[in-house]
Amino acid sequence: MIKFITADTQIEYSDAVHFMQKTIEGIRQGNVEVIWFLEHPALYTAGTSAKNEDLLNASLPIFETQRGGKHTYHGPGQLVVYVMLDLKKRGNDVRLFVQALEEWIISTLKTFGLCGVRKPGRIGVWLDDEKGESKIAAIGVRVTHGITWHGLSLNVHPDLMHYQGIVPCGLKEFPVTSLKAEGIDVPISEVIEAMQRNLPDFFHA
Repeated sequence: MIKFITADTQIEYSDAVHFMQKTIEGIRQGNVEVIWFLEHPALYTAGTSAKNEDLLNASLPIFETQRGGKHTYHGPGQLVVYVMLDLKKRGNDVRLFVQALEEWIISTLKTFGLCGVRKPGRIGVWLDDEKGESKIAAIGVRVTHGITWHGLSLNVHPDLMHYQGIVPCGLKEFPVTSLKAEGIDVPISEVIEAMQRNLPDFFHA
């Protein structure tokens, strides 16, 4: 059994990290696994591979984080999903876990008529059409004592101008997009419902 939690207010980043740390320790002790849907106030995070030169404009709060990856933006209108599962029950395979997160996003986008794709050598989910390639979802995870935390972010209707303050995920040559920018104007609650319906088989231990 996986418990879904949906935050009804924006969650400060430091509070989210504290909650995740408490939750994964509880999962180690046998507590229920958790998937948490939320939004953050506008901020930047720097993953374990972040480079200082990828921070172009420090106009928003910046948080160093223990997840993998480089710089990314979080803020209102972006759905963040923190996934706290016992990976030991699922073959202890981080690669398959990341692939499951990507497939989860792709199947969710399909619900709204968008064709999300993977790109070799690039973590996350992309759109690739007549306008070119653009990133719509990012993934950054960490595994501690066999328990996953952090997770993914999917751009529903955020202010994409904030991405100009960083090189998103260290990729200068590709723009960032959102459901709204692609003509899909839906509330985040509808996206959460779609994600809950499309839970990957990998998640079921």
